[in-house]
Amino acid sequence: MDFNLTEEHLMIQQAARDFAQNELLPGVIERDEKQIFPTEQIKKMGELGFMGMMVDPKYGGSGLDAISYVIAMEEISKVDASASVVMSVNNSLVCWGLQEYGTEEQKQKYLPGLASGEIHGAFCLSEPEAGSDATSQKTTAVDMGDHYLVNGTKNWITNGNTASVYLVIAQTHPELKHKGINALIMTKDMPGFSVGPKEQKMGIRGSDTHSLMFTDVKVPKENRIGEDGFGFKFAMKTLAGGRIGIASQALGIASGAYELALKYSKERKAFGTEICNHQAIAFKLADMAVNIEAARHLCMKAAWDKDNHKNYDVSGAMAKLFASQVAMDTSVEAVQIHGGNGYVKEYHVERLMRDAKITQIYEGTSEIQKIVISRAVIAG
Repeated sequence: MDFNLTEEHLMIQQAARDFAQNELLPGVIERDEKQIFPTEQIKKMGELGFMGMMVDPKYGGSGLDAISYVIAMEEISKVDASASVVMSVNNSLVCWGLQEYGTEEQKQKYLPGLASGEIHGAFCLSEPEAGSDATSQKTTAVDMGDHYLVNGTKNWITNGNTASVYLVIAQTHPELKHKGINALIMTKDMPGFSVGPKEQKMGIRGSDTHSLMFTDVKVPKENRIGEDGFGFKFAMKTLAGGRIGIASQALGIASGAYELALKYSKERKAFGTEICNHQAIAFKLADMAVNIEAARHLCMKAAWDKDNHKNYDVSGAMAKLFASQVAMDTSVEAVQIHGGNGYVKEYHVERLMRDAKITQIYEGTSEIQKIVISRAVIAG
């Protein structure tokens, strides 16, 4: 076991940290308040290789490992979770799904643009009646011979209006239930594809979240990913890796909140000394440090499993379950340590607290992670 980061990992960490501090931090409060999508920042992230980190260089990606991805996600998420969720979806769900299961033609067509940040993608699984219950897809993709005719609605889609490539999960053979679901590549310019209003969210307000509506959208057969009926398995396999990304986002939110709280506690004085010298605050900082380190190890273990081609369903679920709770707990305590200042926007921790909550919900709620983990534990 080696807990040291390689020289390459340390370089990636520093590059991500510098970018977050120099490019994301300025304007992050305004983007959150006004729900401004970080368009220019996402382009720069692409130029630095953060939008296609695990994509093979022959498709324009960085060709890095999952551990590098966790490291970069943590640093970006410390400052701007709205930017990091765009990075997570593009890397974990869209690029990885296409590279792992797409045809060579699909990879050549879509991956270079996605990996470079020239365009970015969206993953479309959730519906009004199919969030945690992903088997209950009401969006239909009727087989018309050389194309599918798609009808339905998708909800809470990250990058819903700004994406160029959409991976859409739809039911083709209802009688086969989850074995009749397909994954299709769609683009916004397809007739019948429409985007609903932007969601008014509690957190990650700079990210672009919309409902999507499909009315008799013709999708060519060559846009199907995998064999007929592969869609549900594709979604589950892709989400398993996506959970490592969201776990890393949660880790970053927790780390960011902790660093701000620690800094503030060394500057703010009460009763004649810096508040970090009071045991009530010192013990909060100790708990934060322990939980963040534990969450980091779970994220790294899941990434290591993925890099070494081991099953990472359970390790990814554990990482997301624990790290998302740590993000909530740490950000709440960070606000508490800041006192009244923690309740106002300029100190950043109130935003991190709002951003933390979604990590317990999207890409599988905490309850779904417990189902995955408990089934594995019981099965032995």
